[in-house]
Amino acid sequence: MGAYILRRLLLIIPTLLGIMIINFTLTQFVPGGPIEQIIAQLEGEGDVFQGIAGGGDVGETIQAGDSDYVGARGLPPEFIEELEREFGFDKPPLQRFLNMIWNYARFDFGESYFRSISVVDLVLEKMPVSITLGLWSTLIAYLVSIPLGIRKAVKDGSPFDTWTSGAIIVGYAIPGFLFAVLLLVVFAGGSYLQWFPLRGLASDNFDDLSLLGKIGDYFWHITLPVLASTISSFATLTLLTKNSFLDEIKKQYVITAKAKGLGEGAVLYGHVFRNAMLIIIAGFPGLFISVFFGSSIIIETIFSLDGLGRLGFEAAVARDYPVIFATLYVFGLIGLLVGLLSDLMYVLVDPRIDFESRET
Repeated sequence: MGAYILRRLLLIIPTLLGIMIINFTLTQFVPGGPIEQIIAQLEGEGDVFQGIAGGGDVGETIQAGDSDYVGARGLPPEFIEELEREFGFDKPPLQRFLNMIWNYARFDFGESYFRSISVVDLVLEKMPVSITLGLWSTLIAYLVSIPLGIRKAVKDGSPFDTWTSGAIIVGYAIPGFLFAVLLLVVFAGGSYLQWFPLRGLASDNFDDLSLLGKIGDYFWHITLPVLASTISSFATLTLLTKNSFLDEIKKQYVITAKAKGLGEGAVLYGHVFRNAMLIIIAGFPGLFISVFFGSSIIIETIFSLDGLGRLGFEAAVARDYPVIFATLYVFGLIGLLVGLLSDLMYVLVDPRIDFESRET
C-alpha cells in the first residue's frame, strides 16, 4: 500500500503541472487582460469590454505611441510600461510561467492585482462562507439521504418508494437558484412569511450577542442558503444508497442469515450495512470537496454571501491572475489529494480491497 500511495503522490506533480500549463496558455489568448482593465477604468469606460463594445473601430483606439493595448487613448507610453513592470508582463510568457510555478511550489501566491491584499489572506477571508455551505450541505445530504435510501431499499416497489422517488427527482430537477428565490419569497419577507433574514451570515449586532445568541443567529442566517444548495444533492445520494443496499440484500449471505433466524434489523445493520455503505462512505471526501469548491455564484449572490464562488467570478471578470491561478493551483492540489484520500477510505472501510495488487 505504501508503494501505491507514493506513486499516487508522485503522479500529482505532472497532473497539477499540466492543469497550470493549460490554463496559463489559455489566458494568453483571452482578450481584456489586467492592464486593459486598468486602462479602460482610467478612460472612464468601466471595463475593457464596454470600451470595445461602444468605441467603434479597434484600430482607432490605439493612440499611445506603440502601445498594443486597446483603449490606451492619451496615456503616456511610460505609464503603460510601468504597469507592465508592476504586473510582470515585461517578461516573456515562459519566464512568467516558470516564476509562477517556482513561487507556487513554495506556496508563495503573491498579491491580488486590484485589492492590495495577499491571495492567501483574500481566500481565508472568503472561506468561512464556502465552508459553511459545503459542510452543512454535505452533512444534511448524508443524514437525510442514507436513512431514506435504506428505507426505500427495504420498501422497494411500495407506494412509499414510488412517491419518495418522485419527490427527490422533482427536487433534483429544480434549479438551485430558482429554489433559492422561492425560499426568499416565501420565508424571508418576500410576500408571505418573514422567518429568516434576506442576506448575510450574521446580524449587525452579532458581536453584542451571547454565545448562545451567536449560535442561534448563525443557524438563522444559514438555513435558507444551505437548503438551496442541498436540494439537488438528495437524489443522487439517495438512489445510490438504495441501489447499493438492494444489490447486497439479494446476495446469498443475506438469504443464509435470514434462514438462520436473524431478524431484519440484525441482517440489515449487522451484515448488509458495512458492505452496502462502502461506496457511500468512501465518497464522502470527494462529495464535500465538490460542494465546497463548487460554491454557487448564483446562491451566494441571491443571499448576499461573500464566498469563494463570487471571488472566483470577480477575479475572472477583472482578470486578477494571481487570484485565478493561485486558487486553481491550491484547489487542484487539494482535489488530487482528496482523490487519494477516497481510495484510502475504501481500504479503511473494507480492508479486503488492495489497490496495489491491481497495479500492472
